[in-house]
Amino acid sequence: MSEPKSFQIIEKLGDILVETFHIVGLFVIGATVVWSGVVAYMEMVSHGHATLKDILLLFIYLELGAMVGIYFKTRRLPVQFLIYIAITALTRLLTIDIKQMPNETILTITGAILMLTFAILVLRYRHSQAKGEQEDF
Repeated sequence: MSEPKSFQIIEKLGDILVETFHIVGLFVIGATVVWSGVVAYMEMVSHGHATLKDILLLFIYLELGAMVGIYFKTRRLPVQFLIYIAITALTRLLTIDIKQMPNETILTITGAILMLTFAILVLRYRHSQAKGEQEDF
């Protein structure tokens, strides 16, 4: 039983609109990451030096840009990149504010970094076991 022609046209139009939204959204996100990275870099140049905080922020921008680029090429979002971004952000937070943090907060953030690192190991192990399968790694 075939669908009415009008429904097929509407479905095709919906697919085109969704694809257009993805492309425009990726360009906006990519441009925002580049713009933010350039602004952060220019602030470092104006200060005459880069702190560890600044360098870790640039790594976050780099990982976000790589994630957008990979999604553009493969139409897949690797979970691994999101975890790397989270690890970098938590490391940045820990590095910057460690003197003002209570010990419990330091332990909590360190535990979160450890759990995220363990998640990467599990993903890598799973990926090595699933040879031939396509995964969002």
